[in-house]
Amino acid sequence: MNTYKNLIFSTILLLVNTVGAMAVSQLPNIIYLMADDQSTYSVGCYGNKDVKTPQMDQLGKDGIIFDSHYNTTSICMASRGSVFTGMYEYKTGTNFSHGDMHPETWDKSYPVLLRKAGYVTAFAGKFGLSVKGKGICEKEFDYYGGGNGQTNYATKDNKNMVKYAEEYPHSTLSYGAFGRDFIRDVAKKGIPFCLSISFKAPHKPATPDPRFDDVYKGKTFTKPKNYGREHSLHLSEQSKQGRQYRRFTDWHYDTDYDSVMALYYQQIYGIDVALGMIREELKKQGVDKNTVIIYTSDNGYICGSHGYGSKVLPMEESSRVPLIIYDPRSNSAGKKLRSEALTANIDFAPTILELAGIRPPDNMDGTSLTPLLRDPSQDVREQIAFINTYGAIATQSLSCITKDWKYTYWWLGDDQKGMKPTEELFNLKEDPLELQNYATHTDKKTQQQLVLMREKYDQELKRWKNGAVTYNDYQRYITLFDRNIPYQEKEAFKKKK
Repeated sequence: MNTYKNLIFSTILLLVNTVGAMAVSQLPNIIYLMADDQSTYSVGCYGNKDVKTPQMDQLGKDGIIFDSHYNTTSICMASRGSVFTGMYEYKTGTNFSHGDMHPETWDKSYPVLLRKAGYVTAFAGKFGLSVKGKGICEKEFDYYGGGNGQTNYATKDNKNMVKYAEEYPHSTLSYGAFGRDFIRDVAKKGIPFCLSISFKAPHKPATPDPRFDDVYKGKTFTKPKNYGREHSLHLSEQSKQGRQYRRFTDWHYDTDYDSVMALYYQQIYGIDVALGMIREELKKQGVDKNTVIIYTSDNGYICGSHGYGSKVLPMEESSRVPLIIYDPRSNSAGKKLRSEALTANIDFAPTILELAGIRPPDNMDGTSLTPLLRDPSQDVREQIAFINTYGAIATQSLSCITKDWKYTYWWLGDDQKGMKPTEELFNLKEDPLELQNYATHTDKKTQQQLVLMREKYDQELKRWKNGAVTYNDYQRYITLFDRNIPYQEKEAFKKKK
């Protein structure tokens, strides 16, 4: 009898394990690729006819191009914290000048949860943040090619990538090689995998791969229609107090635009080639039809628009970035579709987890974008917050963004400089280049819209108040960003405590 029972138990166990193995094998592989400081106007499929991005354009044709995708911060450390965890910065508790991420926050990140669920995980490139007690989390992945701080463009100077230095001396293609080799190795095992690569390019100082020097040699580039200081007169004085305003001249967008942009675009061309390396290996290994690819950037970049440079600020060139998602299993694949849905970097973690059959934890602020992969005409939200708690105190601000409108409250007042708190309201639908500040318009319809966006802004600040961590200097912004508190009463909250 015992032998018979043991036989039955063994048979049941075999069936359970077989079904479990089948379920695991049917899960998609996931590849998350992220540039550093890449604007939407650097990609052909976003309308720039001057650039060469054949791989990104093809990925857009195969998948879905998102036209209203924003980072909830526009600085790399904070943005990466939101990408990993699906939470706003004030809940991740991490940014430059604020502090490191706490381990209990990291433990709910998508790489940790995927690995626990049986995925083989890999990371390469700029990790971009530090977790208390874990640093750059080298032991948190099955394969690791990451680096500390800003990392280096010279492959030989990135300790976890040195083996690629001879063949690929520039780091951009070394990350393509890392992805290629990881796919080649893990595809044979029949276990679902998640590969995350954070390229250093096109982050300054501009250091393109010299093998691509001829791509834009002697090229003249079309300037955006909001290029130049003449298009900044309506923008807040607060936004002009940081280094972003100075960098229009410091980085020679004003005097040598073509040369500066050639270097920028050349760096992105290198990423495009690396993307091609990864997609080619997926096909070689026969896993391309079961691998979801997400391509984006940690933040945008201001290359002379309005007479500014760099990032951080809430203007479109800085806050809105490329996003392309290709799911070959979806009925939308290969149909050259675009989505106007409002999406954000806090959506990546819940999207990746849902793709892997894992329920996103309740702490995440983002929402899964998988419904848009089935039907890109849908919407997944009405509004998002855009946050800046980095850099000059005058430029630190909170914005609320909808599909059609963007509202920013510039809270800082300075009697000595004659600077008063200021509102900006931009109609993104009719004025995507942000050439008019509608907060100054007096017609009834616009004033009603201003009142509505103030209410939405207040909702975002209330979420901040209810969800912000109690450490790393995020509590004082509840007062600083409050529209209803006079700026004279905020003096004590200006400095970090």
